[in-house]
Amino acid sequence: MDRRCPAAHPEDPAPCGGPVVVTVLDRANAGADGCEHHAARLLASLSGGRVYALPDAPAGAAIRVFRAADTLRPFCWIDGPRTEASQLSQAENRARHGA
Repeated sequence: MDRRCPAAHPEDPAPCGGPVVVTVLDRANAGADGCEHHAARLLASLSGGRVYALPDAPAGAAIRVFRAADTLRPFCWIDGPRTEASQLSQAENRARHGA
């Protein structure tokens, strides 16, 4: 079995989307390094998370993760109805509230 990046949630079945290029930190500054794909999924699942490019990351890696996370629902690999604000992406919540 291929190893996945530290940002990949154990229940997320998706493979990595490339090399480890960013660090995602939560509000308490606990973090995980990850590929852009899993970092975006992790960032979308955190409240108040931040993303930083690693020193050897390609240009724009952190902003790509930030933008992707904005459109992803928290724990997006879990199926089921999503109606509560906490279950929707930030972009969906902005659209709902006209912001």
